Parts: sequence; C-alpha cells; structure tokens
Amino acid sequence: MITLALSKGRIFDETLPLLKAAGIEVLEDPEKSRKLILATSQPGVRVVIVRASDVPTYVQYGGADLGVTGFDTLIEHSADWGGGAGLYQPLDLRIAKCRVSVAVRADFDYASAVRQGSRLRVATKYVNIAREFFAAKGVHVDLIKLYGSMELAPLTGLADAIVDLVSTGGTLKANNLVEVERIMDISSRLVVNQAALKLKQEPIRRVIDAFAGAITKD
Repeated sequence: MITLALSKGRIFDETLPLLKAAGIEVLEDPEKSRKLILATSQPGVRVVIVRASDVPTYVQYGGADLGVTGFDTLIEHSADWGGGAGLYQPLDLRIAKCRVSVAVRADFDYASAVRQGSRLRVATKYVNIAREFFAAKGVHVDLIKLYGSMELAPLTGLADAIVDLVSTGGTLKANNLVEVERIMDISSRLVVNQAALKLKQEPIRRVIDAFAGAITKD
C-alpha cells in the first residue's frame, strides 16, 4: 500500500490532475466527506488528509510514503525538526504558487523603520523564514507567532508588520495593508520518505515519473 499525504484546499485540488496523469483518481471529495483516509481508483494507493503543516512530519516519520506540501512549510519543518532528515524532495510540482512577503499598514513608514534600525514587531507563523530574512538585513525584530489571520496584527497594534503568504494581494488590500517586501516565491513540492523509496521503489518511482511527465507537459 502506498500512502499519499495531502491537505485540503488548493494543494489538494491542484494535485488531482497530477494524480490523474499517474492513473490515480481519488474516489471521494475531502470537503464533502468526514473520512481522513480516502480510497483511490488504484487498490494499492490511498490518500490521507492531514493539516498542511503536518504533511512533512507524516512523510518523514513514515505515516505516509509521499506527500505534497508548500516550500514554505518545508523550510519551517526543516528548521524545527533538524533539517528534515529522511525526506527526499524529487520534484517542484509548480502548483499552488504564491509568495512569502512582508506587509504593513498603509500608513506605516516601513522604509524609515528599517533604515533607522529600529526594533520591529513582526507577526507570522513563518518564524524561521522571517528570522533569517530580517537577520540578513541587519534589522532587529521581535517575532510573534500566530496561526490565524495575520492581517489583524498590524490593525490592532499587536505588530508593526506581518510575514505571510500572498497570492493575489486582495486580502491585504481589503484590510488596508500593503506588501512592502517580497521574501521568496513559493510552490508545492513532492516529498518522499527515503526508507519507503527503498522498500517500495517500483510503485513510488512510477508516481514520481508520472508527476514529472505531467509537469513537463504543462
């Protein structure tokens, strides 16, 4: 049995065409089903639905053989779990594209604050990405880890800035925030448990090759 870890939402939806290219169709919609383990058209393949931030953990520790996760999640996971040993990253799937950016209130003078070297309070769930980015700029920051809507932090005075994923920028605009620095572009990656790749090499390689072929066609 091959187990693939996916999270609900955009990554799940954009992974479906890649699975189809591998001859695999998920038989239930996770948005309509309460099941966390979904059967597929291939008896030897199943999909487990987990929280996005948990995908690398499931794959690294053998709860799943493969997974699809954002590069942002992989960076944070590697920093928190000692480099992500046991994780093989064979493919950038080029799906669920977005960016990690710094955003502030429209009336906040970010350029002056950074130039003067004042201490910034930054709210984010991407603490490792934020820490490295501001350290490289020589800016002192107090990081506040949040899991919910980042946009509230500058609006309530909790933070001067946020570091968050941005896709269209519509949510920032709706909350009177502006994107002031782009940190990195993000897409989703295929991750594979290295031990599983040795034990189940042939079926896992088939999936990897099919995904690679679908990306090339795209």
